[in-house]
Amino acid sequence: MAQDQYKFVFTAKEAESEGVTEPFRLPNLITKAMSLARAPISKYKVGAVGRAPSGRIYLGVNVELPGLPLHHSIHAEQFLVTNLALNSEKGLHLLAVSISTDGNDFGAPCGNCRQFLMEMRNALDIQILLKSKHEEGSFRSLRHLLPDRFSPCSPLLLEKRDNCLTLSGSAGEICSSDCSHLKCKALAAANNSFSPYTNSPSGVALQDDDGEWYRGWYIESVASNPSLGPVQAALVDFVARGLGKGFDKIVEVVLVEKKNARVSQEGTAKMILDTIAAPNCDFKVFHCYEDLVKKMNYITIPEVENGKKGYLVRKIIRQ
Repeated sequence: MAQDQYKFVFTAKEAESEGVTEPFRLPNLITKAMSLARAPISKYKVGAVGRAPSGRIYLGVNVELPGLPLHHSIHAEQFLVTNLALNSEKGLHLLAVSISTDGNDFGAPCGNCRQFLMEMRNALDIQILLKSKHEEGSFRSLRHLLPDRFSPCSPLLLEKRDNCLTLSGSAGEICSSDCSHLKCKALAAANNSFSPYTNSPSGVALQDDDGEWYRGWYIESVASNPSLGPVQAALVDFVARGLGKGFDKIVEVVLVEKKNARVSQEGTAKMILDTIAAPNCDFKVFHCYEDLVKKMNYITIPEVENGKKGYLVRKIIRQ
């Protein structure tokens, strides 16, 4: 079935049927992951396989955007982490990343991706497989592989959040959360956006020529450059659920961001879409603002878990 050919998320039972019965068997899915990579520029396909605390197995692949500089590409590890976020996972326990074209060698993520991983709670405890073709290999922690690191002030990338954003002006009239309007989907994405360093949340929703929609949101890194834009995040959803469709099947896109944000995504989004999407792709931008009344319904409180300090966002239920 086509769905199985383009599968990016496996339940524990499904992964077991693929031979992933214990941590050292994660490589059993690497060939499948690499076959799904999109590397029209470098021709170098990278696959990543990770296990979440839920027991589900996630795939990540590198995605290069034809006609654009490689710094707009999505790394396989970024893809995997975004895949986790889109599926409401809370963390990552194990990770295997291919570093050879035959998928037999596994190594540490690049420095960009090691820093990107740091935005998750308990990131330093992620176990990463190091293995050459003729060795069983071993797992090393991110703590060991990234000794000199930028430490996030709030490593809560995968935590549930609501940025309390509302659309500005007449665009503010939105429907229920399950409506089909792209601006509503993009607003919901922006409310999930992780932007603790510049407070510039943004979200993108896109639609293909079959009427299927996809979404993604801006994911920020304390080290700046590893940050992932909302268009790239939405493309992760498109690649993961689009059953192999080309980017030229994207016909409508909506970006929601704050007006006069410190980091605006509009120019970059337009450039990417002008290059890869359908020639007649309809691109719209809606601005939003923080709803202070809504924000008052949320508080951030200190939390201690296993002796480690963190922060937890909890909703106040008003009687």
